[in-house]
Amino acid sequence: MRTATDRRWCEDVELTFVNSGGTAVRSGTVTFGTHIIGLLGIDWGTVESAERLPLPIGAGARKEKTWTVCVDAWRVPLGMHVETRDVTVQWK
Repeated sequence: MRTATDRRWCEDVELTFVNSGGTAVRSGTVTFGTHIIGLLGIDWGTVESAERLPLPIGAGARKEKTWTVCVDAWRVPLGMHVETRDVTVQWK
């Protein structure tokens, strides 16, 4: 789930991770692809950022975490905003 913040270059992104495997997840990262959206809805570019997973995630367990994902303020001029549309996860 994405929620706007009071800064147009940031948003809160909430994710739920479910470990359906038989062993705990002990390392990994989540990568966010944050799109810079213009006044008319044009996608001007994407900025990636990575964070560590909320570890450990036990076998059969689920964890929720919210990150505040931001890009450099100068990348988002007045009238534009960000949308984190892409999320990838790597874990071991």
